[in-house]
Amino acid sequence: MPGADTAMPRDYASLIAQGGWRIAVVVPAYRVERHIAGVLRAIPSWVRHVIVVDDASPDGTYAEAQHVAASDPRIYIQRHTRNQGVGGAMVTGLQKALDLGAHIVVKVDGDGQMCMEDLPRLLAPLIAGRADYAKGNRFRDFKALRQMPIVRRMGNMALSFLAKAATGYWTCFDPTNGYVAIRS
Repeated sequence: MPGADTAMPRDYASLIAQGGWRIAVVVPAYRVERHIAGVLRAIPSWVRHVIVVDDASPDGTYAEAQHVAASDPRIYIQRHTRNQGVGGAMVTGLQKALDLGAHIVVKVDGDGQMCMEDLPRLLAPLIAGRADYAKGNRFRDFKALRQMPIVRRMGNMALSFLAKAATGYWTCFDPTNGYVAIRS
């Protein structure tokens, strides 16, 4: 089956299979022609469905996604005729995931900023029944944080602080991070 197999220990992959979990990844994609193929190829083979939502991207994003989908039957491509933003792309992707019977839906951006090796840790509380929603944290991995350009790092931290101040959710370390998993 296509997809990377290194992102989850074999025993965890077995847990997914034995539990009958249907995991779907939704990839909102806009102007990510240079990244989309790598993102799709990095999605582990134990992910049942991959839904790419091309949000009327003016570059070659759609063609690149089609190229990868030709050799990976898990990939479904939805295409918007006009740009609806990441929220609109997610609505389209979530609906397709639900139509396919997904138990858990994960959002992965098409620009490659989300590490598939972190997917098991993101899914763990949902699989264990301890949560219905899990959110990634870009500030947890100091090595990855140091690799982030300083301007982007400072911008992310400032935006996170403002989001916490506006919402009062001080215990959410990275409220603007889009790496999320949701039980259906």
